[in-house]
Amino acid sequence: MESLRKISLREKFDAFDEQWSPKIIARVGDFALKVVKIGGEFVWHHHDTDDEIFFVIRGEIAMHYLRDGVEEVERFGAGELLRVPHGVEHKPVAEPGTEIVLFERDDVVNTGNVHDDRLTAQQASI
Repeated sequence: MESLRKISLREKFDAFDEQWSPKIIARVGDFALKVVKIGGEFVWHHHDTDDEIFFVIRGEIAMHYLRDGVEEVERFGAGELLRVPHGVEHKPVAEPGTEIVLFERDDVVNTGNVHDDRLTAQQASI
């Protein structure tokens, strides 16, 4: 039987410095909570079958996305979250030092349909 264990987000964020490299901190069935430090622009991408939830702990994100081929932006900050439905082409742009928690399937690749140098297919648990 697994025991209860609290998780300190601050301790988890303090445990690494890399940006755009999700770290798994908990699992719930096939889903994972992942902490990520981000800043600047990420790549345009989408996820064919998986939704994502971005929950901002510190900082701010401008989520660029395409609706009917037109670029739009949704801004959100600390204490706010945004759900990105599967199939929606999106590109997060974050102020330096932004910290987020992602809630998504355990095996979601961070760059979705794009394979570039920011690809983190095997996400470490911390």
